[in-house]
Amino acid sequence: MRNICEFLRKKDVGSIGIGAMIVFIAMVLVAGIAASVLIQTSTKLETQAMRSGQETIKEVAGGLAVFDVEGRVNSDLQYIGVTIRPRAGSPDIDLNETLVIISDGTQKCVLAYDGWNNSFHFNSSVDSDTGRIFTTGGWANLSDEEFGVIVLEDADSSCSATSPVINGGDKVIVMINCGAGNGCFTAEVAERKDVFGKIMPEIGSPGVISFTTPASYADTVYDLQ
Repeated sequence: MRNICEFLRKKDVGSIGIGAMIVFIAMVLVAGIAASVLIQTSTKLETQAMRSGQETIKEVAGGLAVFDVEGRVNSDLQYIGVTIRPRAGSPDIDLNETLVIISDGTQKCVLAYDGWNNSFHFNSSVDSDTGRIFTTGGWANLSDEEFGVIVLEDADSSCSATSPVINGGDKVIVMINCGAGNGCFTAEVAERKDVFGKIMPEIGSPGVISFTTPASYADTVYDLQ
């Protein structure tokens, strides 16, 4: 009888050891799976955080600055030339992906670049200019959906008719035809009118346009902003 009891006791101890081993292995497996999930999640979060940080930097530091707005008068204000440059620290800005939104308080227009399709809507250099700034040359053909570009400074020749990309140090004039017919408004802009709008790049802060036309048009060219 004593031998039988001893045998049963040893058998129970062996069963308990096997059960403990199974539980231990299961706990290791669960911990490994949990650790793997945590590592994958942390990696995804880190990647997303880096991407969000880079995009935020571009949004905050990037964009366009407007530092001059001039206009040419026919009977009323016919053309607007907005001089822009990239903000400090801004990434390259593709004018093909840039929109001009402008309003005279009565009408609102959204304009896009069209120089790649019409060479008269792009002037590569003021050095070779033959009087096309504020003349009726190619700007009279700008429609209510288009703006033109005049290059003022472009040391690395990054801004061309088909690929108008501006970067640090570049300055260009965005030309807008306000006149009747092809222009973005149904008539030239009269005196004492509030004109406002934005030049919106693909990424970054927009350049702001805001001015009031003179009380009377005694001259031909005006500094508006």
